[in-house]
Amino acid sequence: MRIPFTKMHGLGNDFVVLDARAQALPPMGGTMAAALADRHTGIGCDQLVLIEASDSADLKMRIFNADGSEVEACGNATRAVGLLVGGELSIETLGGMISARPDAAGIAVDMGVPRFDWDAIPLAYAMDTLAMPVGWDMLDGPAAVNVGNPHAIFFVDDLSAVPLDQVGPAVEKDPIFPQGVNVNVAQVLSRSAIRLRVWERGAGLTRACGTGACATAVGAMRRGLVDRTVTVSLPGGNLLIAWGEDTADSKGRITMTGPATIAFTGSFDWGAYA
Repeated sequence: MRIPFTKMHGLGNDFVVLDARAQALPPMGGTMAAALADRHTGIGCDQLVLIEASDSADLKMRIFNADGSEVEACGNATRAVGLLVGGELSIETLGGMISARPDAAGIAVDMGVPRFDWDAIPLAYAMDTLAMPVGWDMLDGPAAVNVGNPHAIFFVDDLSAVPLDQVGPAVEKDPIFPQGVNVNVAQVLSRSAIRLRVWERGAGLTRACGTGACATAVGAMRRGLVDRTVTVSLPGGNLLIAWGEDTADSKGRITMTGPATIAFTGSFDWGAYA
């Protein structure tokens, strides 16, 4: 059984996208996703993205990290799906309902309303999520934000001095984060610019993380470090993040805008990876 796929990326964060609406697929599990994601013996990607039919939206998007774990949300993957499918889309995810639309700068994604309550992150016990009273090696006092998935954000003076490949795994798997956490280390450059690196839960160091950019921008805005619209620069490129005001008429929703790219298409033998 040969299955078509599309290889895509958003600022270097790469995906294998399967469309189960056009061709019925056997059930996708973590072992299968990890086999396809393997860069030596599979197609290779940071995340495998499965598009399915939805009863409540234009489509449903499921996301598997390279280690096979299924996650709630991925901003870069949402832009990729928005480009692939086209038009204005409502998208069902494990992290909630989001939407995508074409924009002059690529694809604009409504990432929904961020959550800050300790049990919504979630954390193991109650604490201040604006500045958590915890630390690891040279990183301490992170902000915590859930933007469909959990993030810890550390603001530092010199981003290049942080060995994120060493400290990232320890923070990701610390028991204080019962579902694990995405680890963001950020340097505020100005009221409108942030530099960011991300250790992604289940995937490791990544060239770009859309939800990480959203969480970091919102964390900086909550601390009064930046304005409500900010450019977040990642190793793979830039994302524009805007956080709307929370008013009586409108909840404060996050909009992320940036590019997505189709790298190539192909097909694979399902039985070779099952």
